Amino acid sequence: MGWQEKAIKARKGHRPSLKNWERDGLAQTFPPYAEALLQSDRPYQSFEMQNGEAVERSLRLDDVRGDGDGSNRKCGGGGGSSKGKAYPVVLDAARTPPRVFHAKYEAQCVPVVIRDVPYGASVSRNDAANNDGNRDDDGDVNMEEEKKECDGHDRNSSNTTKEGEWPAVRRWTLDALARDPHLADRPLKCGEDDDGYTIRMKLSYFLEYLKYNRDDSPLYIFDATFDEDRYAKRILEDYTVPEYFDEDLLGLVGERRRPPYRWFLVGPCRSGTTVHIDPLGTSAWNTLVHGVKRWVLFPPHVPKSVVKGRKLILPGEDDEAIHYFTTILPRMKRKAAASGGKGEYANFACYEFTQFAGETVFVPHGWWHAVLNVTHTVGITQNYCSRRNFDEVWSQTRGGRKKMACTWLRRLAEQHPDLAKRAKELNRRDGFVMWEDDPEEQRRWRKKRAEKEKKKREKKERRKEKKRAEEQQSKPSKKEKWGDHRTTERRKEGSNGDAEMREVSAGDY
Repeated sequence: MGWQEKAIKARKGHRPSLKNWERDGLAQTFPPYAEALLQSDRPYQSFEMQNGEAVERSLRLDDVRGDGDGSNRKCGGGGGSSKGKAYPVVLDAARTPPRVFHAKYEAQCVPVVIRDVPYGASVSRNDAANNDGNRDDDGDVNMEEEKKECDGHDRNSSNTTKEGEWPAVRRWTLDALARDPHLADRPLKCGEDDDGYTIRMKLSYFLEYLKYNRDDSPLYIFDATFDEDRYAKRILEDYTVPEYFDEDLLGLVGERRRPPYRWFLVGPCRSGTTVHIDPLGTSAWNTLVHGVKRWVLFPPHVPKSVVKGRKLILPGEDDEAIHYFTTILPRMKRKAAASGGKGEYANFACYEFTQFAGETVFVPHGWWHAVLNVTHTVGITQNYCSRRNFDEVWSQTRGGRKKMACTWLRRLAEQHPDLAKRAKELNRRDGFVMWEDDPEEQRRWRKKRAEKEKKKREKKERRKEKKRAEEQQSKPSKKEKWGDHRTTERRKEGSNGDAEMREVSAGDY
């Protein structure tokens, strides 16, 4: 089975109700949209309702750039000015120490873009600050180079490796991935079926699909289990968790117990992720190694009903990431402007920006966000818990992951007594009883788990029955061998003769 057949099977499993994945013709209409983003010298847009009026701005890099001391020359580090706020703040890894990021941005829940992390830039390696081969000498993005990404060209053709540079910069080009002996034949997740089962495709097949598909919203490799594969786990050697995010408190419970938290990403043009908040109060970082992405961020105070935009979707329209950016989001802004800042659109705000190769986006907990791949992209992302967002993560984890929270609390008591004390303070404040101290809750949990297991078994059985039915339908009917019809006739004749003989014999007597 070639890549075309695998892609057809994966698409059918992922969205069985969608018969025509090219129905909107976005492969033809998307290029002008992408071209405008790539050519724009103002890749940051903000939209805010202020005093009943819509304030919309398009900003250059210098308008949102922050300094290593945590200040922002024009927009107060996202803190706002007479013209409004500017998110995300853009920082240079070569000039921003982790302590500044933690105190000025992470602790204040300010979205940030950090430049040049995968190229080895850091405060301790200032000589690597200009490693971004995708920017001109004045620090502006070289758009011509980015446009080549969608055609399969790559700017990292040099064989030299800079100090601190991620191996991913060389290993994660589309051509390198297709030739990679460890990864090319590994099946990676590119979707889920209606029952929640993972749909996988070999990376080599997926890269062919990436190049030639014309789907409106293509499949997207978003794999969280690569570290469980004996070959694909090599990906862990290709990158290093940026020093800004190296505190990961959920790691105390162990890899087996913790929820999925890191994903290897390979996205074709037009694919993306729909608007969401990261789970369990975690924050996230997303490093783009190759390609271009478009982001939109909504502050936590914007209601879910507004962010989702379901009321703005017309009958027959789709709601994938590409539709969200090109259709739903513009309608949302017009609706907000027409509302005069009243009702559910009071204090509405959203911030769009373009992420280029070598940039790491920090999304604080509670911020809604959606992402669209403007070109073919490869990257890595992780969710994490640090001291700065511990209160939020603990408050959601103790109720959402009851048993894991008990293990986490014990590990915190062993290694971070101050955080264990804080967790117990939050429990007392909210009147929360831990799972292991609540027999009634344990009973409810076991009952719920039993019901879940039962539904899982029933779903698995239905899946098997469906598969057997499909196999039965597809099985060719058994053809008679030549001469079988004569044998059948003889048997009939013989049985009729025996019956007649029996009748005659009986009559004679």
